[in-house]
Amino acid sequence: MLTYHHDLNLGLCRDDGSPLPKSTLFNAFKACLEKIDGPKLPIHSTRHTHAVMMLEAGADTKMVQERLGHGSMQITSDVYAHVSKRIETRSIDKFDAYMREIE
Repeated sequence: MLTYHHDLNLGLCRDDGSPLPKSTLFNAFKACLEKIDGPKLPIHSTRHTHAVMMLEAGADTKMVQERLGHGSMQITSDVYAHVSKRIETRSIDKFDAYMREIE
């Protein structure tokens, strides 16, 4: 009988719930990029994209920090928040709206 590793709670895993070898993930990601004629990117770029998109969507920095496993919100903010024009524009728009209210 096959023992399934529920305790690991992995999203991508072998049939028994154990971790996939890194090479499996890297090779699958590379094959997907080749299939769509996409640029060569490191698989880590998906983590970066996910974090930026969450922040752009208005997710709380604390939640993003915990999801990424960073030791502090400062790390998350320093690495991710500055890279998006959408975040910058939204912040400026919020400040402008606030200033119009207090005039």
